[in-house]
Amino acid sequence: MSKPNPHISRITVYPVKSCGGVDLQEAVLTETGLDLDRAWMVVDENREFVSQREYPQMALVKPQIKQFEVILRAPGMLALHLDIERVEQAMRVRVWDDTVNAFDMGDTAAQWVSMAITQGRSKLRLVRFDPEHQRLASMKWTGGVAAPTQFSDGFPLLICTEASIDELNQRLELAGAAPVGIDRFRANIVLSGMPAHDEDQVQTFSVGTEVALKPVKPCTRCSVPDVNPQDASTGSAVSTALAQYRADARMAGAVTFGMNAIVVKGDGQTLRVGDGVEADYGF
Repeated sequence: MSKPNPHISRITVYPVKSCGGVDLQEAVLTETGLDLDRAWMVVDENREFVSQREYPQMALVKPQIKQFEVILRAPGMLALHLDIERVEQAMRVRVWDDTVNAFDMGDTAAQWVSMAITQGRSKLRLVRFDPEHQRLASMKWTGGVAAPTQFSDGFPLLICTEASIDELNQRLELAGAAPVGIDRFRANIVLSGMPAHDEDQVQTFSVGTEVALKPVKPCTRCSVPDVNPQDASTGSAVSTALAQYRADARMAGAVTFGMNAIVVKGDGQTLRVGDGVEADYGF
């Protein structure tokens, strides 16, 4: 069945899990997703990850990617410079149900994230994923394909469409609520030129002949889309609106928005804003 083909309208990486994103004009695709995406993570004293679910203030930690470093900024604080090639002590950390190998980024970084996120009330640490460690996405959803990822919630990529956020904003307007940006949903790749939520139906997205991305699991939604990334304020308007029309039978009625995807082909290729994307619906 022929349908209009989309194109990439936005590429975003999130160097530190649950912190701000960096919009890019192009990004290198790796088997674990976009280069530097969720390569760092904040953990608590039990070495378990923390997120905007517990600390909405994480939305105000804004990264910037330079050639050899990632720079973190937060309101009222000096910037923290992270050498992309530098790590310190090896350690084990937990992200959801997975315990993985990582590297601690040192005491200065720990003090910085503790102040930026909790004003020093909690002792947090910043860790880097060990690239020699293999953490695989759930093979229940990948169809048995071994799809490695780093500190993402579970899959290498998240894909959404502009039309999907436009539909949500129409519903928010009818409910008397303010519109929201696609950044609320923390997608890596945003597509333009296809109907709302058609990403749910696509079997494979192809970029040229070198890249193939396979959506494998609807992305269930928690409270994070209700966090305003501009000021870290919270509400319930987004969750309320989504609950009215996005209960997903594939996920036992949980609310979903966007699709988790794996990299079938394209390790080392560069994705660019404006790239045409062929959507295979499998019909």
